[in-house]
Amino acid sequence: MRSIYRSAAARDRVHAWCERRLDAWPVPHTRSCVDTSAGVTHVTTVGPAPAPGTPGIVLVPGTNMNAAVSLDTLESLSAVGQVIALDVPGQPGLSADVRPRRDRTACYGRWLSEVMDRVAPRGAVVVGHSLGGAITLTCRSERITARVLVSPAGLVGLRVGPAVLGATLPWLLRPDVPNAERLLRHMVSPGTEPPRALADWMALVGASCRSSLAPPPLPRSVLTAARTTPAFVVVGKHDTFLPASALRRAAGLRLGTDLLVIGDAGHLVLDEAVDRIALVVSEALGAR
Repeated sequence: MRSIYRSAAARDRVHAWCERRLDAWPVPHTRSCVDTSAGVTHVTTVGPAPAPGTPGIVLVPGTNMNAAVSLDTLESLSAVGQVIALDVPGQPGLSADVRPRRDRTACYGRWLSEVMDRVAPRGAVVVGHSLGGAITLTCRSERITARVLVSPAGLVGLRVGPAVLGATLPWLLRPDVPNAERLLRHMVSPGTEPPRALADWMALVGASCRSSLAPPPLPRSVLTAARTTPAFVVVGKHDTFLPASALRRAAGLRLGTDLLVIGDAGHLVLDEAVDRIALVVSEALGAR
């Protein structure tokens, strides 16, 4: 199967960027790898193990994201409980570099079940952002005690308007930092400048990787099965891809839950408003 990277050298550049970030991170953490049916999965753990009977926190990042890009998020969430961040196989990072070819979302659901068995035997609240939200909804592991779905794919189709498309094409054709910044400005709240490290990362991803498509809405049967576990759905008011109006209706109809809208955030709400997300995760840790 074809690698997501354009070449072996491109893969090495991505791995080196991630390893430098993690090596330089002053927050105590551990790193390990887990073998799964989707390939080797890189795991970053922050914070002490939870007390007996207390669930941990598992983070499943979105498209093009991973633990090394999410250090501030991991540090903030670790104030609530131990955080286990997974690099999704088939996404840029330190996990396997091949995407599932068929039934991709279902394959990812099985992958997450396998990883949960290994890294969260006592159970965990799973925080899924964007693509990670769709993966989290598909996973039927009994070790998931609650789901925190942050700007989640899988409930409604992602919207890509002319302005976003006009910023995406230059990034694909010439993936430098200015074009990455231009694209990222559509993912944050108006007037917010994306972090330079994130722009550097997206420029590297554009130059090194074959992009993946957004997952379609999940089948009704999958969402019905997910209703048996408490769900908390969060979105930024300025999310270009997943408007709050569409998500609110889908969250109510498909999951039977309300939508929390964070006013000063866009699609990257997990980065822009992580303290608010941490409060939701704290609430989810008590939901059984």
